[in-house]
Amino acid sequence: MTRRGRLRVLLGAAPGVGKTVTMLEEGRRLRDEGRDVVIGIVETHGRAATAAMAEGMPAVPRARVSHRGVALEEMDLDAVLQRMPQVALVDELAHTNAPGSRNDKRWQDVAELLDAGIDVVSTLNIQHIESLNDVVEQITGVPQRETIPDSFLRSADQIEVVDLAPQALRDRLAGGAVYPAERIDAALSNYFRLGNLTALRELALIWLADEVDQALQGYRQAQGIDSRWEARERVVVALTGGPEGETLLRRGARIAARSAGGELIAVHVTSQDGLRSGSPAELAEQRALVEKLNGTYHQVVGEDIPTALVEFARSVNATQLVLGASRRGRVAALLTGPGIGATVVRESGDIDVHMVNHAAAGRSPALPPLTGALTAKRRILGFVVALVGGPLLSALLWLFRSADSITTDVLSFQLLVVIVALVGGLWPALFAAVLSGVTLDFLFIEPLYTVHIHEPHHLLALVLYVVIASLVSFIVDRAARYTRAARRSAAESELIQTIAGSVLRGENAIQALVDRVREAFHLPGVRVVVDGDVVARAGEPLPDGRFTGIPLTDDAVLELHGADLAASERRLLGVVTAQLRAALDTERLEKTAQQIEPIAASDRVRGALLSALSHDLRRPLAAASAAVGGLRAAGPELAATDRQELLETADESLTALGALLTDLLDVSRLQTGVLTIADIATDPAETIAPALDELQLGPADVTLALQHGDAVAHADPVLLQRVLVNLLSNAHRYTPTGVPVHVSTSTFGDRLEIRIVDRGPGVPPEKKDDIFVPFQRLGDTDNSSGLGLGLALSRGFIEAMHGTLTSEDTPGGGLTMVISLRTASEPDAAANVAAHERERT
Repeated sequence: MTRRGRLRVLLGAAPGVGKTVTMLEEGRRLRDEGRDVVIGIVETHGRAATAAMAEGMPAVPRARVSHRGVALEEMDLDAVLQRMPQVALVDELAHTNAPGSRNDKRWQDVAELLDAGIDVVSTLNIQHIESLNDVVEQITGVPQRETIPDSFLRSADQIEVVDLAPQALRDRLAGGAVYPAERIDAALSNYFRLGNLTALRELALIWLADEVDQALQGYRQAQGIDSRWEARERVVVALTGGPEGETLLRRGARIAARSAGGELIAVHVTSQDGLRSGSPAELAEQRALVEKLNGTYHQVVGEDIPTALVEFARSVNATQLVLGASRRGRVAALLTGPGIGATVVRESGDIDVHMVNHAAAGRSPALPPLTGALTAKRRILGFVVALVGGPLLSALLWLFRSADSITTDVLSFQLLVVIVALVGGLWPALFAAVLSGVTLDFLFIEPLYTVHIHEPHHLLALVLYVVIASLVSFIVDRAARYTRAARRSAAESELIQTIAGSVLRGENAIQALVDRVREAFHLPGVRVVVDGDVVARAGEPLPDGRFTGIPLTDDAVLELHGADLAASERRLLGVVTAQLRAALDTERLEKTAQQIEPIAASDRVRGALLSALSHDLRRPLAAASAAVGGLRAAGPELAATDRQELLETADESLTALGALLTDLLDVSRLQTGVLTIADIATDPAETIAPALDELQLGPADVTLALQHGDAVAHADPVLLQRVLVNLLSNAHRYTPTGVPVHVSTSTFGDRLEIRIVDRGPGVPPEKKDDIFVPFQRLGDTDNSSGLGLGLALSRGFIEAMHGTLTSEDTPGGGLTMVISLRTASEPDAAANVAAHERERT
């Protein structure tokens, strides 16, 4: 059987850190050791150092794949398998293969090489890991469509980070070692900002640390190692569900923060009988606090709480345990023995234990309650059974009394004691035991009709009565506790399940909670009041206005109209109030996000313009100044053709400068609130026609297929026209002479789409995101074709209108730009546009 090859992955935080060079250096080292090493594929990206390192290394020729008339080069998988080297160097593990290749992704090619027994050394950037893709997009603002599954990456035999300090990477980039000169400014001001690189570097190191930690856990489990290894601080905080939980969590978070990479873990141990569980409301709030402190929350079940807690701490390789000081008073501690904290300290071994004092510590001086879990009604019924059953049983036994019936008499009274214990619990059973003992001595034991104990065994019999009554009562009380706990848990679970189901069905979370509270507790009315305003209600308040108020937040109150709830019901209510607090917080965050969205939209536009202006304002100004200076210096001696060329240069430069200043004015007006992005019903046809007129494009240049019917879109008509002018200008420039640009409209669901289709050379898949980056003029060979800003601005304007601007391949070759906008109802769009124009002027 062929052994599986070993995979080694060189992981980098960003392009340019040196992954490919490191891979080639490793290939040379292995070749010098006598290994058969071959280059499967290496992407140099025009970097001289990478190309120099690859020279002299044996390489498998690339396969050429034709797609829509374009020749693409990929790794020749079959050729590598036929060559069967010991080691293959395969660059860019997450690369997407050209259509028509055997596998869609390069990592799938690598999997085949590994199955064939070939060792592979490959490279990967952190943004291509599937689980981190969204995080990287939030950091950089650039989505990554080429990803690799975490499961495949974690199956690698060796993963190592190729690290480079962020400033050193920027210096390499500025020196031209990563990208060509025309892309340096754009890269430095966008993806390669110092903050982005620092965050990506930290993300790569943390991911690798987690991977190493999982490997360590697997090794410890395989070797049966239970003792802790302090490779990383892990602080476990034990939560009881009491009010001290917040204090313990914050203390644990501070302990974890003192060591870089420390981890906070909160755990609540629930007993198997459910009788020693904490407050659900407190636990819900503490779980939310754990998440805010970047920790994890766990809940385990164990009969012996100290043992379960220590076992959990060992299972997560904890180094520190944080517990709260006991809430029991001194008397309770003397009666019940050492508490959980003392037992944990004794069993923790090499795990450090922190006993944290808190406000609730030692506040319970009362003795354990003797009332038990039975209701008062059952206890009264027990006394009644003893008082009634005792005389009846005595009369019955007296009628059938004989010299040999004493054994039957004793067992009968013992049965009465057991029955009373089953009915009424401890105190009625003790009463029945004493009453039975006196009755036996008075009526059935010589000398009769006296209560006098002559023999010691008679006293022992009375004691046994009391012991039996106590034991039976204990069992009955315990069963009642179990029953009550089961009913309480079932009620809580049913209520929580109903609430969750209501929210999942799309109901308003706050209203669903209020409805469930009223139904669960049979209240006439329930309301949630925020700042004096009723935000949710169920039923009607009482006529006298009487209610019980439960604070939710500083400005929110839950009003319960009706009878006061019992203590057991208040426990259940605590679960709901905790959920209500979370729902109110979520609603506030949603409102804040809605308020911020217009600001963010304006900021996207302003940011795109300002970043462009800072780079390109100098060039047209310098060109115009040079042209005017040349005219002034040469004077009448300048030839007419040269004069005309200088005038045209000055005119073009000043026109470009005017466009930039117009953009800057828009940003200024957006920032001051004078210019707002409109959101009105707009017919796309009424913006396409003016755009064509502005560009002076006729039927020979553009074909139209407007199929949106009567649909209108949410848009700013003026900005939409500017976007269309930009896209049509680009499409017309790249489309071959004599071939018209195609413009079409259509509707899909609640979206209205505008497509601008050209038949030009198109854009490679890996470059499609780059065309929306400022200063990118992909495919241009001169600097007269624009500022490289149009598509960036177009996307910014469309996103500010809550739409999207994307690029697609045109079937048969070319590029299709797709504008997708939200459809609007059809009220008079023309009137809306006119009103907006008046507002602008």
